[in-house]
Order: sequence, then structure tokens, then C-alpha cells
Amino acid sequence: MYSDRTLLPKECLRLCALGTLALSDKPISYADLANAVRHFTAHIMGPSLDMMGSSLQLLKLEGLVREDCNSGSYSDAQLSLTKAGHDKFQELMQGTLRDTSGELSRLVMALKMRFLHLLDDETRRDQIEILHDVCELELDRVLALREDHANEAAPFTGWLDMEARRLEQKRDWLKSLLV
Repeated sequence: MYSDRTLLPKECLRLCALGTLALSDKPISYADLANAVRHFTAHIMGPSLDMMGSSLQLLKLEGLVREDCNSGSYSDAQLSLTKAGHDKFQELMQGTLRDTSGELSRLVMALKMRFLHLLDDETRRDQIEILHDVCELELDRVLALREDHANEAAPFTGWLDMEARRLEQKRDWLKSLLV
């Protein structure tokens, strides 16, 4: 993570893999887990070299997953979450996000929403409040930019208006999750 606890691309992959295992009530093969992580991240971000550089094998080496190779083949090895893996999942779920506009931030937001229900009530509420605050800050920046450029050409001001409406909708939706 960055010093401000913002997730790096490789940590997003780890969060996706650990969360996928946490969702499952049974072990998942290495091949199925790799496909699930690649499928999810590619649909949120599109193809990305940053998202392909980290091996899921590191999870095993770090003791975050347990591997059962009774089936014989490497790609059929069944992976399950260890206690250390669950703890790492919890830590990664509490990583921050700088804004909600970049591709990586969209992935972090999607991962948090996908796995939010796996957190305890207090941590879940804290995460929603953080996401709400980030959205508010981003909305404030867009509104300030809109005000500064009020006399510019309609395509730009129209785009800023559209972005403001999108952020207002996201902010309101996040606020509804707190009720």
C-alpha cells in the first residue's frame, strides 16, 4: 500500500482473490481462482498490464491460502483461505481510495462493494462513510471547477454538469447504505 493506505494494483488482485475465497463455502482450484480474478478485474478496468503482474502463488507462499494438491495436477490444486488470509482480506478491505474517478479506484470501489457484506457491522459502516466522504470531496472539486469555468463552451460545462449529477447520485446512494 501507499503510505496513505491506498491500494496498489497488486493489492487489488490480492483483495479480489482473497475475497473470492472468502465468499466461497468450499475450496477453489487455482485455475478457477485465477480465471475469476482475471474476469472480474478485466470487466471493471479492461485489459491492464498492471493487473497481470502478480501471481496468485504468492498468496500460498505468504501463508494466506492453503493448497490441497490431492488431485495431482498443479492447476487443479484446491485453495482455501487461512486465518492469516482472512486477516489480510480484512486489512485490504480497509485500504483507502483517493478518488472514485480513476480505473484503479473504480476497481477498489467495486471490490469493496462486492465484499462489503463480509465485514462486521462497524467496519462496514466505517468503510461506507469513507467512500461517502471521498465522493463528497470529488463532487466539491467538480463543482468548484464548474463554477470557475461557468463561461466556457457548452460541451465542457455540460460534461461537468453530467459529472456532478453522477457524483451526487453516487453520494446519495452511499448515504442510503448507512441507514
